[in-house]
Amino acid sequence: MIKRNISSRLLESLADTPVVLLHGARQTGKSTLVQHITAAAHPARYLTLDDPAVLAAASADPAGFLAGLDAPVALDEVQRAPGLFMAIKADVDRNRRPGRYLLTGSANVLMLPRLCEGLVGRMEILPLWPLSQGEMAGRREGFIDALFAGVPIQQPFKRRIGHALIDRILRGGYPEAYARKAWPRRRAWFESYVWTLLQRDVRDLANVEGLTAMPRLLGLLASRIGSLLNHAEISRSLGLPQTTLKRYMALLETTFLVQLLPAWSSNLGKRMVKSPKVYLNDTGLAASLLGQSSEAALRQSQLLGALTENFVVAELRKQVTWSRTQPSLFHFRTLAAQEVDVVMESLSGELVGLEVKTGLTVEAKYFQGLHVLAEEAGKRFRCGVVLYGGRDVVPFGRNLFAVPLPALWMT
Repeated sequence: MIKRNISSRLLESLADTPVVLLHGARQTGKSTLVQHITAAAHPARYLTLDDPAVLAAASADPAGFLAGLDAPVALDEVQRAPGLFMAIKADVDRNRRPGRYLLTGSANVLMLPRLCEGLVGRMEILPLWPLSQGEMAGRREGFIDALFAGVPIQQPFKRRIGHALIDRILRGGYPEAYARKAWPRRRAWFESYVWTLLQRDVRDLANVEGLTAMPRLLGLLASRIGSLLNHAEISRSLGLPQTTLKRYMALLETTFLVQLLPAWSSNLGKRMVKSPKVYLNDTGLAASLLGQSSEAALRQSQLLGALTENFVVAELRKQVTWSRTQPSLFHFRTLAAQEVDVVMESLSGELVGLEVKTGLTVEAKYFQGLHVLAEEAGKRFRCGVVLYGGRDVVPFGRNLFAVPLPALWMT
């Protein structure tokens, strides 16, 4: 089993919270992690609602089902029996001992308030994303905390990332796909994954007709990763009413396949672009949807920049879950098209800006958006970084640096 960097935070949550929910896309390793933890570090009975008998019992009489279990208990894929949430609330109100319920779900309950509203103040929610680059190497990344702490990144990088970056992008972080070395086998896995997810999880969440449009929508979004979300343009491209499109988009977000990066502004009255940017949760999945199978194909397709940006955003989302800073992620764009790919904002309001480039060299013009962000943020601006394909850390002014891409997972 590959050690997951969120494990320590999960155990901390179980030590002082009655209910802990670990949610994320299917096949990110939730069940494996929970079974590992409940076997030793936090002993508990493990049951999965993917078992038809368990699902039938939990759905027919949630309170009676829980009454027959001795806590602590781990319930996998709990979103399949929505009635369990209120039954768990009632049980926890009688006994608020920490760590009684460890739940997993493949749907984002924050987008399904009817499921979690009864557990406000009783439940902590933690996301589990596909494997990070550090987890694959047995390392706990500290890139985010280093930037906010002002720790200079001075680690020597002996070689340019080159084709190794493309291999990481194409492989992605889903454990099953990552373990498959040959591209045809990974592609087969991704195709089966998307079909199964849309046929089962989406049907569980909503009675959706015309599911044939969902794969087309997912493929179209993959071709637009890193761009601003434009419902009208996508609606025209697919021939879908905007009301239907927005419903489908919500379902893809709820199942964690699609991630929106909201716009950042210091003032709601400022003339900034406020549309979110679109990303997929995994670059291996995105590359599969786009038919990219090799370094040569990806370089020729002119998609490398967008996939690299998606790669960085996905890695940052993973690292946020175990970082001390735990910043929120945004993008920044003015109406004059001055932009910063990623803005990280800490709980105290400090900002770090990141630009993503694939080239081997860095030009001063790459920092234009970061200069605008620094001016807008004032004293809140901590630093700005251009991640690029070279191997040297280069200062470009006060609190501005060009940093090799591998620093993202080697710091």
